[in-house]
Amino acid sequence: MTTTWTIAQLDRQTSDGLVTTAHWRVDAVDGEYSAGTYGTVGFERGDTFVSYDSLTEAQVVTWVKDKLDVEAIEAGLQTQIDAKKAPTTATGVPW
Repeated sequence: MTTTWTIAQLDRQTSDGLVTTAHWRVDAVDGEYSAGTYGTVGFERGDTFVSYDSLTEAQVVTWVKDKLDVEAIEAGLQTQIDAKKAPTTATGVPW
């Protein structure tokens, strides 16, 4: 399974560019099967401040991952993919 973490949106203070919220998404792919999830992470002013204009997606993804249980999130995506590979329920009608 490969995962791709992305940042869809940042909320920031216009006065100084302080990022207060990151809206993240992670997508997992295993062959022809895929799963995804998204969420938000809040930030407060810390010891280190990076100007909004200097931020990179990779940097913000690192901040997001530092605040989340990445292992649990990615395990949940693997569980979703496994369920798609070997479904235990189905829908439809017999005719």
